[in-house]
Amino acid sequence: MPHAINKSLQQAIIYSVFVRNHTQEGTFRALIPDLPRIKALGTDIIWLMPIHPLGEKARKGSLGSPYANRDYRAVNPEYGTFEDFEALVEAIHAQGMKCIIDVVYNHTAPDSVLWETHPEWFYRKPDGNPGNHVGDWTDIIDLDYSKDRALWDYQIETLCFWAQLVDGFRCDVATFVPVEFWEQARMAVEQVRPGCIWLAETVHREFGEEMRRRGLYAATDAEVYAAFDIEYAYDIQTVFDRWLEGKASLSHYLDLTDFQENAYPYGFNKLRYLENHDTPRIAGRLGRGLSLENLTAFMYFLKGATLVYGGQEVASDHTITLFDRDPVAWDTGSDLSPLMQRLAQVKHEVFGCDDFYAARADDAHNIAVLERGGDWGRAIGVFSLRGEAADVPVDVPDGAYVNLIDALPVEVRNGALATNGAPVIILS
Repeated sequence: MPHAINKSLQQAIIYSVFVRNHTQEGTFRALIPDLPRIKALGTDIIWLMPIHPLGEKARKGSLGSPYANRDYRAVNPEYGTFEDFEALVEAIHAQGMKCIIDVVYNHTAPDSVLWETHPEWFYRKPDGNPGNHVGDWTDIIDLDYSKDRALWDYQIETLCFWAQLVDGFRCDVATFVPVEFWEQARMAVEQVRPGCIWLAETVHREFGEEMRRRGLYAATDAEVYAAFDIEYAYDIQTVFDRWLEGKASLSHYLDLTDFQENAYPYGFNKLRYLENHDTPRIAGRLGRGLSLENLTAFMYFLKGATLVYGGQEVASDHTITLFDRDPVAWDTGSDLSPLMQRLAQVKHEVFGCDDFYAARADDAHNIAVLERGGDWGRAIGVFSLRGEAADVPVDVPDGAYVNLIDALPVEVRNGALATNGAPVIILS
């Protein structure tokens, strides 16, 4: 039976934390003093990247990837004790936020507890040794969900254990784990944590296609919605990257956001982001200034939950390594927090679940004009993604409006809105 759609998650702001590098100490308890600031950004949900012990065999870098998990049922001692983790979750809840943790169920470290106790649950290469299906993931070995339902039971029991503490799960490369497993897991966890949040890292279309070409399992995004509330927007990420590089038009990218409206179930929720731990920092790709402000406002306006990766709010341009100590540099001299706070307020207090979405582009000036609406009203967003001033045709009556971002007056004359290069959101 399909799960009920949680429409409120379309308005969610999710803040991603890599515990190791968020603070100088890199611990659970060191994160607690920063929670009020994170909450003030408009954050609803904190996503903690993997909190579990890491493997030592074949590890990358000096400390290893957090996605090379050694034990699903313990916490990384580098971050603190289990009691420290409980204190962090309690503090997150005290701030009125929810906490989700990373679930890495496609693979484990080569020296994981499961490999040591249940080697029969793993994929084997033709030579009989454990391995994985992605060549450069040299620090992990793949689980095989087709071999033994006892693996399913173990993993679901583990989820139910953590669901006693946390409010949901971000599931790493969920595309490669059977949707039927996730559906069973969701039903079981619902008994422990009603309303549990399920966020799927789905993969780039090209990645999924390549896996299927090789005869391997890779669910489509449409299939994954059977078990998940929110999915990554990697299905259109490649064109977004190409636009940033000047290799694709803005119209091409916006057309794909429009296509999503027709490809997925009503109420679908895509995670909208400018960066995450697997991508370069957006400030490093685009620079700071009006362009970044417009692109930030654009992503908040898009239908779906919004992701902020720790450090994005200060326009950090340093891409943090996953494999070593590399603390976020918070003293960049930039601060997008006031903009993000206002955008979060608009997302929470003005927008609702949409019945309508449309997008078009002025490719000559790289200006995106977005429209969304529902029983809550109708909003128009004009985003000059290169910070250029222009007269932009908009489908609203002539007259005076208020920019919801900065509360300044905006005029539409002869069917065109004159933008000075700053982002604009109006109601009509």
